[in-house]
Amino acid sequence: MAATTRAPAAQVPPPRAPATQAPAVGAVRRPDPPPIQRVHRRRRPSGEPPPLPRHLNASGKWWLGLSGAVLVSWVVVVVTRSVAFFDLVDTRVLQAISTLRSPGLTRVAEVAGALATTRAIHVLWVVSLVVLAVFRRWRHLFVWLGVGLLVTEIAGAVAASLQRPRPYEVEVLGTWSGFSMPSVPMTVLTTLLVSCLYSLVPAGRRRDVGKWVVCGLLLVTAAARLYLAQDHPTDVLAGVVLGVAAPLAAFRMLTPNEVYPVVYRRGSPAHLDVSGARGEAIIRALQDQLGLVATAVTPFGLAGSGGSTPLRITVKADDAAEEDESCVFGKLYAATHVRSDRWFKLGRTLLYGRLEDEKPYHSVRRLVQYEDYVLRLLSDAGLPVPHPLGIVEITPEREYLLVTEFIQGAKEIGEAEVDDAIIDQGLSVVRRMWEIGMAHRDIKPANVLVRNGTLFLIDSAFGEVRPSPWRQAVDLANMMLVLALRTDAARVYARARQHFSDEEIAEAFAATRGLTMPSQLRRMLRAQGRDLHADFLRLLPYRLPPVRIQRWTLRRVGFSIVTVLAALVALGITISLLGSPL
Repeated sequence: MAATTRAPAAQVPPPRAPATQAPAVGAVRRPDPPPIQRVHRRRRPSGEPPPLPRHLNASGKWWLGLSGAVLVSWVVVVVTRSVAFFDLVDTRVLQAISTLRSPGLTRVAEVAGALATTRAIHVLWVVSLVVLAVFRRWRHLFVWLGVGLLVTEIAGAVAASLQRPRPYEVEVLGTWSGFSMPSVPMTVLTTLLVSCLYSLVPAGRRRDVGKWVVCGLLLVTAAARLYLAQDHPTDVLAGVVLGVAAPLAAFRMLTPNEVYPVVYRRGSPAHLDVSGARGEAIIRALQDQLGLVATAVTPFGLAGSGGSTPLRITVKADDAAEEDESCVFGKLYAATHVRSDRWFKLGRTLLYGRLEDEKPYHSVRRLVQYEDYVLRLLSDAGLPVPHPLGIVEITPEREYLLVTEFIQGAKEIGEAEVDDAIIDQGLSVVRRMWEIGMAHRDIKPANVLVRNGTLFLIDSAFGEVRPSPWRQAVDLANMMLVLALRTDAARVYARARQHFSDEEIAEAFAATRGLTMPSQLRRMLRAQGRDLHADFLRLLPYRLPPVRIQRWTLRRVGFSIVTVLAALVALGITISLLGSPL
């Protein structure tokens, strides 16, 4: 993207040359390497599981085994047409149950079996859908919809293929429709209850209690349907096995609790739980892969991070250090962050078009490798950034930890004292990035720290090598806005004219407005009640035309059409399911 279009020469005075040369960034004291102890690293042998392996648990394997047995039984029945044994056993069981019938028990059974009726299932379906949407648990919602549609279609297809009639030689009480193997109402009800359990109930004691509640509801419903002879016993058994195994496997594999926990507290879904198994895996991986002996892993600075889980990791200090413990900083990335990045960039394409030629990451490994690479480039160029310490693999292709130096005792610039020296350091950082052909792309108060009169720039996740001039100009404007939060626009502008020309500053504010400012910076500007962007514009000797942000491309039009069609198809499927009898 071009930086901007220059105004005619008659309307714009010639640019004012910088008064002095920018201070050398090399003069800014970089942080010393952290005093940490290193031990022997251990290579993980072939065949040994990673620190945090993916698993299905024993119960999930058992249910998958049972579902496999049910599928094999169906295949055998279809091939051999030998259903006499199952019919005989089912009929004898139902005949024995029918001897217990009485008017009072029949009314109780009709009420107890109401949960498997079409209306009740539709109500549960809609309520669960609304709750997941309200709490924006999109990953669980998509898995919930997918497994529900899949199991419903499989049950209907198998029932139509086997064409098993309803129980004979026993009076069928209540309503029924279609073939009986498997019991479609029991299959759909079981799938819905298990899906709700794993998408709405937090793991732990509450989910354990929920399992017993679901088990009780299914037992009561199954007993009622057998009493009314609406299903054979094997119909109910097959439906329950299929209804438990499919959502159990789907949620444990696609939404593992370690990555996608069900929580109702406020906070970003990007922040993973680092206690329990994940915390132990991080400690073990740090020692094996980087030789760092960690003693504690705690979240740190969550308010300023929305695309990773920032961690403060306490490690044993070097023997020569006076203190017994030191700290390093870690950014935990998981597959969920890559998907969020992909959806975020797709949303920006739909709303604004292509601001730059940026592509989403396709793996966690590539994301971490790129950020480590950018951080090392900035460090080699003498910029005041944390020392990179390495990459740690937690789960192959799913979770990685980027480890850097922890800037002990630093404050966010929004909470620190800012003088002319700090302002010069911030502006020098931008000038130096221009010189080496890089852009930070996420300059906000949380990423600009101050310690003992020294400014540090952190979080290079969005850094870009050889960016567009427009992106470099945005970095300058955002840095000036950040520096002005604790001072004022006139003071920052006066210092900026010693580092940049009037034309460069005017270009920066022509390229920058609401969209290009990080959300934290916009929130802080609103909280202060100051329009610093307008203050800087008034200080400029002249203005350049604003850079047009809206970009209509064939890619944006195609994405928009596909998104609308997908939404219509999803709506149609939902309406069809709600209107179809079970």
